[in-house]
Amino acid sequence: MGGVSTGGRDPGLQPERTRLAWRRTTLSAGVAAVLALKTALHGGVSVTAVAVCALCCLLFLGFLGVAHRRIRALTAGPRPRVLAPRHATAAALYALALAVCAAALVV
Repeated sequence: MGGVSTGGRDPGLQPERTRLAWRRTTLSAGVAAVLALKTALHGGVSVTAVAVCALCCLLFLGFLGVAHRRIRALTAGPRPRVLAPRHATAAALYALALAVCAAALVV
């Protein structure tokens, strides 16, 4: 069967890759929040820009909370729990809202 392993699968690799993916996504969201802050403070400071920047920072903190909870669950045991649909939905909504806010600052 050329290259297909019939032995047991190593359960430690998939949670590790998933944990690293959550960390990369959290880093990307942090960069978006920092760039939003830079954009809001560049040139003239307006109330709208500061409010959108504050919203970006709050959305980042919300996403960070969801990601941290998932990273802890992935390292808790040999077989991590399945990601709850409400946590997956929250992460997706935080990421989408952060992207919209960051885009609003650029435009």
